[in-house]
Amino acid sequence: MFDPFKDFETAGYLRNRFYEKNLDIVREIEHTMFRAGLDDAINYLSQRQQLTYSDFKEVHKILFFEFYPWAGKDRYEIAPNLAISKANTQFCHPLDLERAVVEGLKIGHDKKQMAKRPGEVMGYFAYGHPFLDGNGRTMLIIHSELCHRAGFCIDWQQTKKMEYLSALSKEIASPGNNHLDSYLSNFIVPSRDRLEWGGSIGQVKGLDGSHEQDLVEGEYSNKEVLSKYREFELNRNK
Repeated sequence: MFDPFKDFETAGYLRNRFYEKNLDIVREIEHTMFRAGLDDAINYLSQRQQLTYSDFKEVHKILFFEFYPWAGKDRYEIAPNLAISKANTQFCHPLDLERAVVEGLKIGHDKKQMAKRPGEVMGYFAYGHPFLDGNGRTMLIIHSELCHRAGFCIDWQQTKKMEYLSALSKEIASPGNNHLDSYLSNFIVPSRDRLEWGGSIGQVKGLDGSHEQDLVEGEYSNKEVLSKYREFELNRNK
């Protein structure tokens, strides 16, 4: 059970507003909130001249604040000493998560580079993993906005969930080596009007939360946890 706050029995999954513990119900509510806030999030981003890390947090808040009172606050704010992983993939230290996302945004703001490296951009976002939940949905909307500004879009509905996640895991572990760029290149199509995004993004496979949970490895003050993180980071930067 992913329980970083260690109060699941009294506060429900991730301290949600309804104290809900049933994960099937939690995922259903999350996806309902996501669908309800999707148009507002897209409209918000369309009005931003240049996207920043603060916009990441604002989109997350728009999508999930009605369910999670901490929505819009990142791991550095609410879990600064916890090492988080998923399926043997280590996410970055909370101290570095903003820097990882900003690196992705830096590439994404260059239209030519975004067209060449959309997978690398997504990889940086995913490695940053700013939030305790809702990262995939938040990243997808912001990534779609960057693609739109670069003059193309990714037909996410045609991607295969497990193939995509496999390529994303490789991208996180070994950034800039074309793992996710190569996969996504098969689904690049001409840009679509933002008004069409709601239906297409909302139907992307896997966004209903039916996937492997995050794992709390422990606190970075634990030598074994810190050693495992450093080993992953070292291999990642080779």
